[in-house]
Amino acid sequence: MNPDTLAEALLAVVTPIAASLRPDEALGIDASDIALERPRNRDHGDWASNIAMRLAKKLGTNPRELAQRIADEIVAVDGVKSAEVAGPGFINFRLDAAAAGVLAKTIVDAGNAYGTNDSQAGVSVNVEFVSANPTGPLHIAHTRWAALGDSIVRLLLASGANAIREYYINDAGAQMQRFASSIIAAAKGEPTPEGGYPGQYIQALADRVVESRPDLLDLPDAEQLTVAEDLAYEFQLAEIKSSLDRFNVPFDVWFSERTLHAKDAAGISLIDQAVDRLREQGHVFDEDGAVWVRTTDFGDDKDRVIRRSNGEYTYFAADAAYYLNKGDRGFENKIYLLGADHHGYVHRLKAIAGAAGQDPEKNVEVLIGQMVSINGARLSKRAGNIIEMDDLLDWLGTDALRYSLERSPADSPLDLDPELLQKRTNDNPVFYVQYAHARTHNVGRNAADSGVDRSEFAPETLTHETESALLGALQEFPRIVAFAAQVREPHRVARYLEELAGLYHRWYDNCRVTPLSDDPIESVHRTRLWLNDATGQVLRNGLGLLGVSAPERM
Repeated sequence: MNPDTLAEALLAVVTPIAASLRPDEALGIDASDIALERPRNRDHGDWASNIAMRLAKKLGTNPRELAQRIADEIVAVDGVKSAEVAGPGFINFRLDAAAAGVLAKTIVDAGNAYGTNDSQAGVSVNVEFVSANPTGPLHIAHTRWAALGDSIVRLLLASGANAIREYYINDAGAQMQRFASSIIAAAKGEPTPEGGYPGQYIQALADRVVESRPDLLDLPDAEQLTVAEDLAYEFQLAEIKSSLDRFNVPFDVWFSERTLHAKDAAGISLIDQAVDRLREQGHVFDEDGAVWVRTTDFGDDKDRVIRRSNGEYTYFAADAAYYLNKGDRGFENKIYLLGADHHGYVHRLKAIAGAAGQDPEKNVEVLIGQMVSINGARLSKRAGNIIEMDDLLDWLGTDALRYSLERSPADSPLDLDPELLQKRTNDNPVFYVQYAHARTHNVGRNAADSGVDRSEFAPETLTHETESALLGALQEFPRIVAFAAQVREPHRVARYLEELAGLYHRWYDNCRVTPLSDDPIESVHRTRLWLNDATGQVLRNGLGLLGVSAPERM
């Protein structure tokens, strides 16, 4: 019996009781409205519910008396061992061992699918994150959102959403011109131009550009800049993709800003179309020769210019066109993951949604992340003024870096301890969880050597208190996944895995899968192997949602 079936059983018990108390009034709830929680003290049972307290006033009865009626009847349900009333009307439920233990086989049979759910079914979500300018390498400020953004999408997909990862390539505008000028200066051995990009990586890119186009400096000045921009952009974007691949962050869409500015056969760009579409919604006005969007209608601190009086579009115009383009591609909901210095974008993006005739509180969501620092991290020798993602990966490794970035809420500053992350001890959270997974495989190998297999499953034999606690935690995994997806918080999965690893280690210390010496193999040993493998499956599934590997040996 899992929480969902227990909730359904409670609904079946509560409905006739409610009808007897209020025969002319429908109960008006379903099983999903019945909350079940794990008691903090396991001596109080496996699950607890406040359903009697919630319904007592509506049904015109005393909460504790209603709770007792429910408790008296629920014990007749198969799988419920006991039900006790506590406090002002809580009901504590204890399941019999067989009903609880069935979960182990359910998990093993489900495999990678265990934990998936349909809580986000029918939801289309475009998640945009990282989106660094293609004018330099990814650095420490990008690592947190790379890890979190990818895991948020993994959670959404596991919860039934149609979700994609999107990278917005800022490959238009003045920064690309400065980038090209910096490449040409490096190729000529000249100082970095004012406002240009410094660092050894620029020289390395310039060398590659010249190697690819030996005639670069013989070209007219304007053509030099065009060639340098296109080739250096190509080389730098490939490096960014390589860094993200190393970090186990795949993107489904790489969207070029140039797409928004490109003209069609009629000479109209997506930005032109966006302005016309916003005007049709009634939120665009003309003033002093410029075109404005009345974004104050939607909580922005001031109205925004979308096209200047000289006819040039602003960055806001590109933001609006990009937002509308996402909707045109079938994504009703858009999530933007932005850095701590981008608070000003929140009202701007919500205003765009409102001006486009959508719900700013539903169709657009902006997550702001705080900075991350790592003690002892050194500035990049190539870039000079940043800590590169590749250097961090070389130093700490993908698993340690990703897990440590994902186990804390995004809106809290994060200071990582590199010495801890490199330790192979239980003090290191990622090692602790990965070691638990590796231990499940070691138990499986030892079981095979001893002749213990899964040819028998007797859930009623899983009676040890550590088995009850472990099964209770395993039951929670689908709910943790669904809730983490809903609130966009991968750290809830990480913290759950640490708790599960602790429960597994305690079970391992108390319950044997292989019999001692010459003792015979019994039903309990074979059944415990199911529980061992079920735990390994959940640890593996959870680590997968975090983009972290699940080693079989450590």
